[in-house]
Amino acid sequence: MPLGNYGVLAARAVERHREGGTNSPHYEVHLLDDAGTHYRAAVNVRSKVAPHELMYVVVDDFRHPLTQRLPAAGSGWKHLDGQAGGAALDFVRGNLFDPAAMRVLPPDLPGVDNDLSDLFDHYVQRAIADHAIALYVFGDRFGPEPGKKDSEFGFQPSDGVHEIHMNQGNSKGFEPQDGVWQDGGLLFHLPAEDRWVAVFLAFQSQKWHTDPVTGHAIPGSPERLAGAEAPLTVIAALVNPGGPAPRAGTVTLLNTSAVPLDLTGWRLTDEGGHPLPLPARKLGAGATLTVDAGEGGGFRLGDQGGTITLLDPSGLKVHGVAYTARQASAEGRTITF
Repeated sequence: MPLGNYGVLAARAVERHREGGTNSPHYEVHLLDDAGTHYRAAVNVRSKVAPHELMYVVVDDFRHPLTQRLPAAGSGWKHLDGQAGGAALDFVRGNLFDPAAMRVLPPDLPGVDNDLSDLFDHYVQRAIADHAIALYVFGDRFGPEPGKKDSEFGFQPSDGVHEIHMNQGNSKGFEPQDGVWQDGGLLFHLPAEDRWVAVFLAFQSQKWHTDPVTGHAIPGSPERLAGAEAPLTVIAALVNPGGPAPRAGTVTLLNTSAVPLDLTGWRLTDEGGHPLPLPARKLGAGATLTVDAGEGGGFRLGDQGGTITLLDPSGLKVHGVAYTARQASAEGRTITF
């Protein structure tokens, strides 16, 4: 079954501990919310299943509508229902980052800036030093366990978050934890810069085309999402066109391949899953196509932020983008991705 208590912890980092070992070490973070409740975030840095090194991506300027839906900084634990349109994470459906940008790092090596723990240190140590930086930890809650001390930091009761990584498309033995809209991650809000930094992790053994209900890997599908390496990508959207309402907006696509592409059966979907079929025609190599967003069955470009996802004729995701309310606020301005 999916994770039992998925949600997000809004707190501040106060200390950290780097676990050693080769079994299943974690990068441990001690957090404190505004009510004085202590938590521990246990972040995997090595997989039990080969290949053992985790994949990661850091988005240094994370812009996504979910940041508008998060609880207040320092407010503690918040359960999330695990569905589209809220604050829950889904690496496949949420258009959070380009999967092709993920890289592999070992867990902990001698030296500086050469492993996953060093990468976490770069952001967590800064958050510890600057109490204005808010940390949001997505995953599965463990505890609180009355009368039990935390195994790493000694506070009582033991309480915290784990499974802070992709939680779908798992390999055999871990499939019971599969689910949609329940992926883990770390978001740092830097208020002085009005900037978000996101860190996302996945196991190399996980698959990226997953069932929209169960989160299980789809048999026979490609190993990875193509992302920006896809033959057809979303490159721009006019979300808030000028002129009198109603105004539908447009989406622009680019054929990045070296050959013409038959668009028959291809479609876009919005954050609510409403489809916008592409015209049944061939798009030349290197050519662009701008489609009217008002021609779909309920497809909508929301001016409060949203996502645009591109599906191939078999229904598999090929590419996806996201935009915020701030990006959509400028009337008549095209957003580029």
